[in-house]
Amino acid sequence: MPSESSFLKCGHRNLFAQKGLSVYLAKRLESVVPVSTDGATRFLRTLPGMASLQAHLAVWFTKWRVKRRLKGCRDYRVARAILRPLPYKIPASVRITSSPVNGIPGEWVESPNSTDALVLYLHGGGYFGCSAETHRPITVWFALHGFHVFAPNYRLAPENPFPAAVDDAVSAYRGLLANGHSAQRLVVAGDSAGGGLALSLMLALRAAGTPLPAAAALFSPWTDLAATGESIRTNAARCPMFNGEDIGPSARYYLGNADPRNPLASPFYADLSGLPPLLIHVGADETLRDDSTRVAEKARAAGVFIELKIWPVVPHAWQLALQILPEARQSLRESAEFLHRHTHAQSSAGVGLSQHA
Repeated sequence: MPSESSFLKCGHRNLFAQKGLSVYLAKRLESVVPVSTDGATRFLRTLPGMASLQAHLAVWFTKWRVKRRLKGCRDYRVARAILRPLPYKIPASVRITSSPVNGIPGEWVESPNSTDALVLYLHGGGYFGCSAETHRPITVWFALHGFHVFAPNYRLAPENPFPAAVDDAVSAYRGLLANGHSAQRLVVAGDSAGGGLALSLMLALRAAGTPLPAAAALFSPWTDLAATGESIRTNAARCPMFNGEDIGPSARYYLGNADPRNPLASPFYADLSGLPPLLIHVGADETLRDDSTRVAEKARAAGVFIELKIWPVVPHAWQLALQILPEARQSLRESAEFLHRHTHAQSSAGVGLSQHA
């Protein structure tokens, strides 16, 4: 989604002045979000009236700034440019160091609050766009809330199709273990394609007998590249960012000639048993909503501990707009608490900034 800085530049007064905005807000406040609950799993129910005004404005702005430009786009270079947010200002207390892990380029994000708990963060961008840099709002948040973070710049499609991203994620994870990081203190997180990639990573690790991370947090993960979810159709108009008919064709940038139902490309089709605890946050109006809800159901049925929360109104990858959206800050706060809980993080923070070769 657009960065918080680009949203600010538009200006609230100008947004309110646009024709149709008040009608849009009225309609959105009347909608309903149905969510099932389960005793062994946390499936949280939310209502549109609980959404912030900022979220409603962000939806309107994202449709104007992103969705209309992505509609029917079949040139990945154009789509890359549309998806790239404006630069993010790094807080003075945060240090970012470019340094590879096991041959995979990426950046370390650290703050004085960082403990020995480590997040491997896999950025979104449809497997063809974005980078560790574009997702600094999220990685910086985790660094400021008790984690060291490594965000790899895995190879992008279509220059490097499936399974290049999976191979790079596996290499980065194994490199972290080889560098002395314990799997019990290591967690994985990702948004959109990065969320799907996090699941694919854990499936590949499980198949190889490699110790799995302690937990994973997934933000609107893209888990079904065959685009069979009902929300692809039912949320096509409502989704602030994506046009439903574009999901399948855009998957081909990454898939090439591969089967979209390959479990390492589309974890929805995988056996999810044995995975660590999962937290999934997704927007109720997203075209990709069912990529989250169906995976959550499969994980629950396979005995995986899962926390699924469906948020009203918010656009795809709303966590990137944490300086604007209270929902972004709340989502990241809940995610950090979840990950800390499962890594048994100590209450005292501040082991200092470490060097990474």
